[in-house]
Amino acid sequence: MGLLSSFRPHRRGGLSGGGGGQWQWSFLDIIWAVFLLAVVTFLALVFTPRRGGPLSAVSAVAGTGAVVPPCAASEVDLLPCEDPRRSSRLNREMNYYRERHCPARGEAPVCLVPPPRGYRVPVPWPESLHKIWHDNMPYGKIAERKGHQGWMKQEGSYFIFPGGGTMFPDGAEQYIEKLAQYVPLKSGLLRTGLDMGCGVASFGGFLLKENIMTLSFAPRDSHKSQIQFALERGIPAFLLMLGTRRLPFPAQSFDFVHCSRCLIPFTAYNGSYLIEVDRLLRPGGYLIISGPPVRWKKQEKEWGELQSMALSLCYKLITVDGNTAIWKKPAEASCLPNQNEFSIDLCSADDDPDQAWYFKLKKCVSKVSLAEEIAVGSIHRWPDRLSKPSARASLMDNGANLFELDTQKWFKRVSYYKESLGVKLGTTKIRNVMDMNAYIGGLAAAVVSDPVWVMNVVPAQKQLTLGVIYDRGLIGVYHDWCEPFSTYPRTYDLIHVDGINALTRDRISVKSRCDLFDVMLEMDRILRPEGTVVIRDSPDVIDKAAQVAQSIRWFAQVHDSEPESGSTEKILVATKTYWKLPLTSQ
Repeated sequence: MGLLSSFRPHRRGGLSGGGGGQWQWSFLDIIWAVFLLAVVTFLALVFTPRRGGPLSAVSAVAGTGAVVPPCAASEVDLLPCEDPRRSSRLNREMNYYRERHCPARGEAPVCLVPPPRGYRVPVPWPESLHKIWHDNMPYGKIAERKGHQGWMKQEGSYFIFPGGGTMFPDGAEQYIEKLAQYVPLKSGLLRTGLDMGCGVASFGGFLLKENIMTLSFAPRDSHKSQIQFALERGIPAFLLMLGTRRLPFPAQSFDFVHCSRCLIPFTAYNGSYLIEVDRLLRPGGYLIISGPPVRWKKQEKEWGELQSMALSLCYKLITVDGNTAIWKKPAEASCLPNQNEFSIDLCSADDDPDQAWYFKLKKCVSKVSLAEEIAVGSIHRWPDRLSKPSARASLMDNGANLFELDTQKWFKRVSYYKESLGVKLGTTKIRNVMDMNAYIGGLAAAVVSDPVWVMNVVPAQKQLTLGVIYDRGLIGVYHDWCEPFSTYPRTYDLIHVDGINALTRDRISVKSRCDLFDVMLEMDRILRPEGTVVIRDSPDVIDKAAQVAQSIRWFAQVHDSEPESGSTEKILVATKTYWKLPLTSQ
């Protein structure tokens, strides 16, 4: 007897007036009905590519052993929070529509992002600085439009990067030599830089040999995939737009800020954008602007306003060399309040300059404590600053001692990862690394001698320790892991997370805001095929993570933690399998 033939209600009584009788449902009929309803619900949860509200996806998918379906071939570059289908309907004032706008929970697709057709394991570093596989990102717009400026060009199965840019068509190296006449780029005095509107990030890429870690950013744009090209090359980069909000970095974090034809209207909106640059720039740091409006035809008014506003902030103009202007920020506390034509004043005492997650831009200059102690020239030079606690670290409870203990702990843990767990740190297999719960950057400090760079992520709901990370000469961002990260798919070789369950919970109430499946699905999106994941947490959380790993096609193994960590933790090490869509789907 088949499943449906056994589900047959019984008729009660005889014929009445030649008409129909009444139906009687037996206990067995009810059981079958409930079972069928459960089956239909399960299939809808698993195979409908939408997130189904607050129900735990872990129990709905991972707990059953079902595999999450692939996304459509058209979603190979899925960017949930920078989706032009959504942003095109938003307000364009101050580029609001080009900022992060994430789908509400229940709207994002629940599927695995496929690689493009012809994808292969990326070219290893440092060769990748100069060339990448064409088929990994088959987008030729930049090569067509910017090839004559030395950005990139196609040669056979590769995209080649000569190192040029719009303001330095002869190459980034020559441009860096020019800047080094005025800015101490080769002395260890400067370590962290921010490159705004970076193109394919050749400027930041060629600064790496000077031991300068530049975080390059640009928005999703008409050229398509500038930041994706940068990350494929192994250069630190981030998808970002300066619009209506503070950028997701702490105050006084970058030793220099660079703009090469970034076209940011610094003095517009009462100078909001230059004020934001001032918030990010370390005292004693350098502001470098090449291109408009610096001595630019038909932009004399804007150039005059930029000079006047910089003077109002007491910045010292170091040089104007052709279309490149360089200023130095004062090393001491702000010279405001003063008489200035822009009515710029200090923010009130309740302003926290480190608050930068979905935080509106302010039209006032933040007060900063310890300005002179963390200024360029006062803070230790690289590489000493990596291992010496800064004045900002000392503000933490028992900060200096905690800094030392954390540093020692992570050197031991990374050694264990390499020697006992087979994590290929220190080899050409791993270049782009993300630490999803970085705290004060201990993991990044422990791998600094390896050929990697680390994106240190400090959860926005946790203690704001990102400033300490920048004081160490490392880079990172604030983020909330209940939302997608601002990067393209397939951009990291290794993703590490210490305490993944805490990322899903509110810091104060400890209530769940999203679930483990949400976070791990996002990890899969940004992890490269054959990339590695390392997750540390309690045994019960790791058991759940192993179930999710199976559902998203990872090969996972669970290990004991280091002997000194005791039995309170387990470690999951997983590899993302390289799967392809059927040819009929591409």
